[in-house]
Parts: sequence; structure tokens; C-alpha cells
Amino acid sequence: MAPSPWLFNLTRTLLKSHRTPTSPNLTALPRLFSSASPPLPPSPPEAGLGPTGAGEKPRVVVLGSGWAGCRLMKGIDTSVYDVVCVSPRNHMVFTPLLASTCVGTLEFRSVAEPIARIQPSISRDPGSYFFLARCKAVDTDDHTETSSLEPNFQSVEFTNSEANPMIPFQILDILRMDRKKIEIFERTGWRMLHCETVTDGGNSSNLEPWNFKVSYDKLVIASGAEASTFGIQGVKKHAIFLREVAHAQEIRRKLLLNLMLSDVPGGGPTGVEFSGELSDFIIRDVHQRYSHVKDFIHVTLIEANEILSSFDVRLRQYATNHLTKSGVRLVRGIVKDVQPEKIILNDGTEVPYGLLVWSTGVGPSPFISSLQFPKSPGGRIGVDEWLRVPSAQDWILESTGKPTLPALAQVAERQGKYLAGLLNRIGKAGGGHANSSKDMELEDPFVYKHLGSMASVGRYKALVDLRQSKEAKGLSLAGFVSWFIWRSAYLTRVVSWRNRFYVAINWATTFVFGRDISRI
Repeated sequence: MAPSPWLFNLTRTLLKSHRTPTSPNLTALPRLFSSASPPLPPSPPEAGLGPTGAGEKPRVVVLGSGWAGCRLMKGIDTSVYDVVCVSPRNHMVFTPLLASTCVGTLEFRSVAEPIARIQPSISRDPGSYFFLARCKAVDTDDHTETSSLEPNFQSVEFTNSEANPMIPFQILDILRMDRKKIEIFERTGWRMLHCETVTDGGNSSNLEPWNFKVSYDKLVIASGAEASTFGIQGVKKHAIFLREVAHAQEIRRKLLLNLMLSDVPGGGPTGVEFSGELSDFIIRDVHQRYSHVKDFIHVTLIEANEILSSFDVRLRQYATNHLTKSGVRLVRGIVKDVQPEKIILNDGTEVPYGLLVWSTGVGPSPFISSLQFPKSPGGRIGVDEWLRVPSAQDWILESTGKPTLPALAQVAERQGKYLAGLLNRIGKAGGGHANSSKDMELEDPFVYKHLGSMASVGRYKALVDLRQSKEAKGLSLAGFVSWFIWRSAYLTRVVSWRNRFYVAINWATTFVFGRDISRI
């Protein structure tokens, strides 16, 4: 029996989609075809995005949705590149204001900016995507692939009229191969990422993670770092980190559930700002509405050396005095062990807690540690003056410089902006595809200039240190004026006007009516 015209057109369409996919191929392959002859042995296909062709836009893959990755995606020229973002979250977190969400000063959505708003092409253009996933491995070797198949259309019968149209590349592997020869594709010099979807621990019967591959022309690693635990026992089990919206939600739920003692290890800006917010929350809100427990709630801030060590000594002393007056107990010591209801310091001191928030700096993630590239003593991958990994063409990393730069939001944002401009120039000069920019001159290298540091210490007080380094001279302020500058600066740095409006309204509502202490 001759093949039906619609079946031939369908198969031809599938061959064409194999060549230039128009939708992300991330679904398991259903049984779409049957044959009168014995079926082929089942082999689950590997879904993914294949390499770009000579007539297609080059593909920039961004790993991560933090400050660097989102700033790069915001500035990338989508008329030159297709953009693919792979991240376990579909939003950017405005981390400087995250501590305010823990106690109800701000609502969580005020500090979360959807990726699709930062770079609309991800949800609009046919070659750009966002994948809720983690990258497990990176294949940096060049590959050449040529496929030729000879399907016998007479032996195939379409049996599922409601099949999912997102067909993996290897669909043709289940066709009987003994007739017309068809060239699928031929690509030279492409590289591949191995990714796994993120399902947030959903129903394991239908939300098991699955693997897929994404080939890239340019790769930007902006996956960020993870909280450092320094190998201290019990930290991961008993403490809550403050780096994601989910962390702030957990802190807020537990705080409002317990209304107990709160201990905060970490004397950097995040730990100090959270201590100030929490102390202000206890004084202004908890004492009014939970007066029967007000004498049993206090904040303890543990620091191994000096709090806010990067700030001017005068500002550090101001912060210490202000936090002490606000009821924050400052403890100097090194955490040795974390147990379910107490912290053990190196001198044997025991510090009880009801809620433990860990904010002691960051280190490389397991993914970064697994990559086989020369690293600095801190575990970061080395890059050159243009933020490229010298040993891998078309790799760009957001987290290191020469010398090593501090792990700050303003560093990452500046690097993302610089890389967006660099990639735009490379793409417009014809170097967007893999292995096409080796001999290009890249103009000015990346130079970072520190713009200063700010930190809130609660009760309408903040610190502003505008020195470029600890040794340099410059303006430093403390008090209400600094608090106003702190809020104004952060409000202007919020990514979208939508969220700026939300933040301003949240601040005004809190000022007039107090913080929202409902536990949702």
C-alpha cells in the first residue's frame, strides 16, 4: 500500500524540524508509530537543542539567572543572537532587599523579577528559550555530526492523533530504514551542555527529572556561588541560608511560627542587615502584638572577627553601637558545631537558638568545582582580561578576574553589562558562531571600579561608604541621611518599573500600618 500524502508530509516536516527545531524538545517520546513488521528495540531518545546552522543566528547559552546572567541577557542584541537560559529558577532575586522580605517590610514578589520581563525574546522568539533545569556537565570538545537515514514510509502507520508535537530529534530512529536516503544535518565545531530538569520535589510518579542536551556557540557561566559552611557539622541540616526567595519565605514562616530566639551567624552586610531588620521588627511589631513573649526574644549576631570588615572603622563602630542599643547581642567567636537547638563555639560557649540564619560568605558550587579548569585558591575558574576562559574557546565566566574580584552584586552586574557589549560586537563582526572569533581583537578589557558599599542597620539608620578601597580616602556617612541614600539607591537599581512601584508601595504601607505578620 502506497504511503498516504499526509503521512509523507508529516515525516518531511519532522525531518525539517530535526534540522531547525522551532520548539524545545524536552518531552519523552510517546509511541507515535507502529509497524506491521516487528518493532525496533526500544531506546529512549535524548531530547535537546541541536547545533545552529550557517544560516541561523548563533546561540548564546546563559547558565544562571543571577545578577551577571540577567544583566547580560538584558543587554544582548537579540537581532544577532538567539538566547537560551538554563537556570533552576525563572526569576532574578534583588538580593540587597531580600532581608526585608523575611519580616514583612517587603513582599516576596517585590524582589523577584521574571526572566521573561528582563529578556522578552525568551518567550517570544522561536530560537530563544528558558529551561528550568541545572547544567550537570559541559562538553567543550568540538564535534562533527552527519546523519543519513533511509526510512521506508510504506512500513509506518501513524497511530496517535493526540501526540505531543514536541518531538525529540531521534524520532527517526524508530522508523524502518531501507528506502530513500535523506541527509539530516551536518554540523562542524559545536559543543554541548548536559542538563537535567528541576521539578522541585514534585509528585515523583509524573515529575521525575529528565535529561536533555543543548549545543551552544557561546557559553556564559553565571551560575553563581553557594553559601560557605566551612565544613562545619550541622550547618546544612539546621541552618537556613539567605540567598533565595524560598529561603526568605522559610525564615518568615518559622519566625512567625516560633516567635523565639533568633541567632544569626555572619557579620557581613547580609547578616548585619538581617539583624537590623529583625531587631526593628521585634521592637516595633512583636512587642506590640506578642507582649507576653517580648522578654524572651532577642537577636544574637555571631562574627569571627569584625562586623562589616570592608567598611570604614568609624562606620563599623557606629554599627556596633547602634545594633547594641537596638537589642542585638554581638558575640565574637568561631562556630565549631551546629546542633538542633544550640551553636557550639570554638571556646566551648553554647549559644541557644530558635531560628538559625547562616550568612557567612560564599564559595564555588559543586558544578563549578567539577569543571576541569585551572582555579584560584578560592575555587573560581581563571579568566583573562576579557572574562574568557583561556583554555576553552567561546566560554565566558562571570565570577573571576585578575586579581580576584569580590563576590558582590555590583561586580556581577558590571561584568554582565560588559559581556553583553562584548558579545554584541563579536556577533556583529561575524564571530557569533562557534570557532569564528579566535583571531578577533576584543578592544578594551574589563576593568572594575568599586562604587562603594551600603548597609542598613535598622530603625531608619544605615551606613554609606563611598571609598574605592579600604586604604583609599572618600566619603563615609552614617545615620538617617545614609538610610535615605541607601533606600533611594536600591530603589533605582531594582530592575523594572513594576517592581520599583511595588517596593515603594510596600515601604509606604509598612511605614503607615506596620509590617504584615500574617503567616501564609
